[in-house]
Amino acid sequence: MADEPIAAPDSSAERVALWRALHVQVDQPPHVLEDEIGLQLAASDERWRQRPDMDPVGTTWFRAAIVARARFIEDLVAEQASHGVTQYVILGAGLDSFAQRRPEIAARLRVYEVDQPGPQLWKRRRLDELGYGVPEWLRLVPVDFEAGDSVWELLAAAGFDAGQPAVVVSTGVSMYLTHAANAASLQAFAGLAPGSTLAMTFLVPTELLDDANRPGFEAAARGAQAAGLPFISFYTPDEMLELAGQAGLRDAQHISAAWLNQRYFAGRTDGLRMATGEELLVATI
Repeated sequence: MADEPIAAPDSSAERVALWRALHVQVDQPPHVLEDEIGLQLAASDERWRQRPDMDPVGTTWFRAAIVARARFIEDLVAEQASHGVTQYVILGAGLDSFAQRRPEIAARLRVYEVDQPGPQLWKRRRLDELGYGVPEWLRLVPVDFEAGDSVWELLAAAGFDAGQPAVVVSTGVSMYLTHAANAASLQAFAGLAPGSTLAMTFLVPTELLDDANRPGFEAAARGAQAAGLPFISFYTPDEMLELAGQAGLRDAQHISAAWLNQRYFAGRTDGLRMATGEELLVATI
């Protein structure tokens, strides 16, 4: 990959990192997720808080969804690590900062971050600039999806052991893929070693959204389209469970936004809650 051009992370990856930082800066404690390292990784202009998509009030639902899904994933990884799982794969890693924020867990694992080559080179350089570097247990795995690279072949080349259990996470990815690509991904997940766990987010059709949430999600879809990253695939929870079953994932469950709200936002006095719209599929192999 020596000749691969360095490319800044896409706008979606940057926005996720900034929303996580915004949660710490504007929402009342206790914080669902403490992440300001992502802000350092993003290397955004110091005026980032003035961006329209960083309005503290207008982005409340989205910000809450981002930190809730990240916290759920980290709780899942910590739980599986305590049960002896030693591999963690992050598909579409972007500016994920788990390895830097939670080294007490990450160093007990082999963490594989999968992303496009250009942005990953950019992140590697940024980690070096910030003094974090890339420890031996963190493997940055560049995958050129447009060139037809095989994720699993490149993971294997980076040391991933398909014969051992793993936690595999894909958040904020399925909406950008075709139905065929999502089905193929689920079939690949079904081939993981017994004891593995998959966690994957998906977007529900807009007609299933609460009336209060729909305009915000429609605006987000328009923004994604304008950025060249259109939302392609939407699923009802039943459709996603059916797709998982067809792929061979028999032990699959739907984790709803309502369930995440109850787990992470119950009892808050500031009204912080995530919107309906993005849900989770969790499956154990």
